[in-house]
Amino acid sequence: MAIRDDQTIRANWRCFVACGLMVLSPFQYGIDFGLIGGLQAMPGFLKIYGHPAPNTTIGWNISTVRQQLITSLMTLGAFVSSATAGVIAAKLGRKTCLWMACLGCVVSNIIMMTTTDINALYVGRLLNGLANGYFMTFSQLFIQESSPAKYRGLFLSAFQFFTSFGTLIGTIVDWATASRQDRSAYLIPLGLIYIVPFFLTIGLFFIPESPRWLILQDRIEEGRKSLEWLRPTGAPVDIEVAEIKAAIDKERELGGQVGVLDMFKNPVDRRRTILAVCAVTLQAATGSMFIISYKAYFFTMARVSNPFAMGCVLSAIGLFAIILNSLIVVRYGRRRVLLMSGLGTCGILQLIVAIVYDKNPGATSTGQVLVALSCLYMMSYNGMVATYAWLAGGEIPSQRLRSYTFGLAAAVGFFGAWLTTFTAPYFINPDSLNWGPRYGYIWFPSAIIAGVWVFFFLPEVQGRTLEEIDEMFEEKLPARKFRGYTCVRRLVMDEKPNAQHEE
Repeated sequence: MAIRDDQTIRANWRCFVACGLMVLSPFQYGIDFGLIGGLQAMPGFLKIYGHPAPNTTIGWNISTVRQQLITSLMTLGAFVSSATAGVIAAKLGRKTCLWMACLGCVVSNIIMMTTTDINALYVGRLLNGLANGYFMTFSQLFIQESSPAKYRGLFLSAFQFFTSFGTLIGTIVDWATASRQDRSAYLIPLGLIYIVPFFLTIGLFFIPESPRWLILQDRIEEGRKSLEWLRPTGAPVDIEVAEIKAAIDKERELGGQVGVLDMFKNPVDRRRTILAVCAVTLQAATGSMFIISYKAYFFTMARVSNPFAMGCVLSAIGLFAIILNSLIVVRYGRRRVLLMSGLGTCGILQLIVAIVYDKNPGATSTGQVLVALSCLYMMSYNGMVATYAWLAGGEIPSQRLRSYTFGLAAAVGFFGAWLTTFTAPYFINPDSLNWGPRYGYIWFPSAIIAGVWVFFFLPEVQGRTLEEIDEMFEEKLPARKFRGYTCVRRLVMDEKPNAQHEE
């Protein structure tokens, strides 16, 4: 069967441009994580915010409390802003919220670059987190609501790709400036944070608002015009508008007014909320934030040679895994299988890392093994867990509650990330428990339990429109029956043969 002309990438080029602009948001988020973890292993940074430590490899260290707050305040801010996304989205569109994120990002970075006071740095990190929460939440909502079902998985793979690409760029810049002994060692990396808000602020003027958000606000004509811009020229957008409106009306009949508590009142909405929240939280269950946020510090304290270079290798390997993943997600689906495999692999690798270090800490051979296993871990995490966790969490919420449910899911995911980044210093810092890589003992059972949850509860919705997903949940199908179910409420657009589109 030939590919329909209106389903090709070329025909959907405007949608690719709009969603391509959206993936600058996770690039910003990734840069922040790539930078901050490295700053804490730089003498130029530690001379201002740390203390001398002759027993460490670089002669400097940072207190556990400061290390916790510098890293975790960003994720705490993201938790707060994501948790309020549903309330904000009831009045403000996706584009407006992204503009607010750009403003917050710039203000926070000005604070961080101009201060040498630790308390002002904390304020900058928290404000930066509030901005990043909006970046990650509203950009994904736009992609989920604007992209065709055929390419939604690809766009969200690109979303994770740019998160990791940002982390790689941040890590490389840290590596390039780490040897500087003055403030420029960390001011140069922080300067990168201005780039994305600049381009995103301008680019948002040239793309439409999310069509599903506009239709949800009863701005039907504006929603139709948005779809006309996003879809191929001549596409039957009126049918898609009718389908979206019918699904929203159906949900309104079931649930009435929209509010925070509506996520839990109706059994169907309650199930979708729980599934979305747990799906996004799968990322935290692997302990990934421990390695992503502290890789340079982690490698430094584990006496790995050239820790900044090894951090770059780790980020590059993760990026390569996402490229491989993008060849799978659109063609083959089976996200449940990939998630279970990824979670199991990540858990086992965390366990092996902990055992290897426990048996022979500080040895050169141990450091080499740690780097190799960490690379395998990042391949498994980025290739099979991270992308699919966000993807599942974004597709499952109902139309009318999408902002509330996905905002809650993102918030809980950020809370899990905050909990990891806040507690990790207690385990890995030599001034505290000094576990180092033994921290992996905690994450092995966590990842295995998450994989078991996926097997029993997470449905497969690859290739389905958001309206088809609504129908399957309303039918109260068990997770194992989603993949083979044939939807009966298909509109004429899907039922009627279209000869002119076939070769």
